[in-house]
Amino acid sequence: MLYAVSTVFICYLSFGTIDNKTTWNALFWIIELFAATNAVSKSFAGESKEVQLYTYTLASPGAVILSKIIYNIVLTIVLTLVTIVVYSVLVGSDVVDMPLFLGTAVLGSAGFAGVLTMVSAIASRTNGNLALMAILSIPLLIPILIIVIKLSLIAVSGMQLQDPTGFLVALAGLNVVTAALAYILFPYIWHE
Repeated sequence: MLYAVSTVFICYLSFGTIDNKTTWNALFWIIELFAATNAVSKSFAGESKEVQLYTYTLASPGAVILSKIIYNIVLTIVLTLVTIVVYSVLVGSDVVDMPLFLGTAVLGSAGFAGVLTMVSAIASRTNGNLALMAILSIPLLIPILIIVIKLSLIAVSGMQLQDPTGFLVALAGLNVVTAALAYILFPYIWHE
């Protein structure tokens, strides 16, 4: 939360208000990407081997990964909503279609959380190497970023050159596929 708010404040000090909608949109998603990465990166890396062994005896791998994904989705959505409010107050907001923008932000945050949780589980097996998490997550986040940037630009500009419904369905589909892959692949990481 501190990272997101301080980054928005730095943007405010640097730019004041941002009149260009494309720049406003791009800066928002840069802040969101790094705030989500910072928030979710400790999902598995922050746990000691003893805690992991204790959790291993209590719950199934599927329950562990799904609970972490759900927790991180809630965390990133709250973080996103706070960032939207602070960003709109400090930098200004000319969002034309706020329901579309909020829906995109929520689905995008959920996608970030799913991918970053799965990658955090993989990176934790390399002695918590957070650089590996960044390297692995960026290629997986690119499809989500492309969709959320297009959708939020439609919401910010108000120009609907394409129907946003297809993009929303694709974004929701990516979120479901990510959670399913994490559920399927996590037991192999967990038992190692």
